[in-house]
Amino acid sequence: MATQKTLIRGGWIIAYNGREHALLKDGVIVVEGNSVTHVGKTYDGVADTVIDASPYLISPGLISLHAHMMNSPLNKSFFEDTGSRQFGMSGLYDFGAVDNAATQADFRLCAEFSAAEMLKTGTTTVVELNRQNAETALDVIGNMGLRAYIVPAYRSGGWYTPDGKKVHYRWNEDAGFAGLRYSIEFIEKHRGAFDGRIDSMLSPYQVDTCTEELFKASKEAAEKLGVRLHTHAAQSLVEFNAIMERHGLTPVQWLDRVGVLDSNLIIGHGIFISGHSAVNYPGDHDLNLLAASGATVAHCPWVFARRSIALESFSRYLKAGVNLAIGTDTFPQDIIHDMKIASTVSKLIDRDCCTATAREVFDAATLGGAKALGRDDLGRIAPGAKADLLFFKRHTLRMSPLRDPLKNIVFNSASEDIDRVMVDGRFVVEAGRVTGIDEEKLAASFQTAMERMWAAAPQHDRAGRTIDELAPPSLPDWEE
Repeated sequence: MATQKTLIRGGWIIAYNGREHALLKDGVIVVEGNSVTHVGKTYDGVADTVIDASPYLISPGLISLHAHMMNSPLNKSFFEDTGSRQFGMSGLYDFGAVDNAATQADFRLCAEFSAAEMLKTGTTTVVELNRQNAETALDVIGNMGLRAYIVPAYRSGGWYTPDGKKVHYRWNEDAGFAGLRYSIEFIEKHRGAFDGRIDSMLSPYQVDTCTEELFKASKEAAEKLGVRLHTHAAQSLVEFNAIMERHGLTPVQWLDRVGVLDSNLIIGHGIFISGHSAVNYPGDHDLNLLAASGATVAHCPWVFARRSIALESFSRYLKAGVNLAIGTDTFPQDIIHDMKIASTVSKLIDRDCCTATAREVFDAATLGGAKALGRDDLGRIAPGAKADLLFFKRHTLRMSPLRDPLKNIVFNSASEDIDRVMVDGRFVVEAGRVTGIDEEKLAASFQTAMERMWAAAPQHDRAGRTIDELAPPSLPDWEE
């Protein structure tokens, strides 16, 4: 059967000229099958379908390099305005009651909710780090039309706190290696599923919960499979201090010593490194190691900013030569929102409004993520690239007046400005709504599920605390 050819004509296009993004006004894009075959001012050929794009600003689809789609929505309307002073304001160690109350059906509902939210807000490629059920994630995310790296994560141990005063670790190296074996089997079985939209990588989950042996075995397996490695590192003061106590090294230095710090590695967060004001470990040694290695930092600004934690800073990492990408990590799973936060927080840290520009954070959410994945067919609109496109309405209150498209997208736009989303040559969002999904029904189902989990929180909390004790409500109940 002949490949369908679609001509997208008119509008403003954030096109890629072979070196960088550039603005093409009143241009054309030709899509054949799942790929872009032509970008330019004119096109004289014939097409099966012609789309009038004159009302639109067309952007490449955005890449979320770090996400947890099957559990992030569980903490919505709960995690905000909370944190543990004992553990450096992190929410990792003492707020697991709601997650622990979730069933497999709840995790599936989260995956559906997350995929819909991501598509509506501009993510077309996502790295989903999964410890709930990778097969369910594959089924949901694949069928909803996202391009995704489904990554079954594994580890040698896990953290816990019996009293809220100190973090302890339980170790089971056999479980870690069993997880590695499962992940290898998952990759061999599912890589290339859903017409090639699904890929994977290996994820020894956290630098403080995986042994040196598991990291080394993961690196060897990744090289054999030809996939990337992804881990959480430098994400909390607890972790930083744990690695310092065990090895006398920072997390970044330890990854380097183990031999996994290279261009194949994606580091989720990478915040608490030498030179960060919170660690009292001076110098740029870690930053220089990251830059020299070619490793990517998947920066997830919102999850940390809301806990009063910041990367210090986006512009400092860029100037050092570190490849930066953007991850959504948590709710709202809105990568445009994360670009805005990445830029604003960096400007505050630097005391310089001219750093972490719209161009720089947009590049991170497109070209930076593509580089991390080794994909020169993503994050750009160019011949040979996948047809992953966002259609922003130009004439809305947020998008008008339009002079500088990247400034409008990063600093002014909202999800409602995205009218259509194409992934792999197929529209998965039309008129601002995800195709094939009853959004109101999905939201209502999720509300019902969360009310059940909130009520069950005391059964899953170390101290039997209610949801209101864990996260006091902002408003009191009305009383006559």
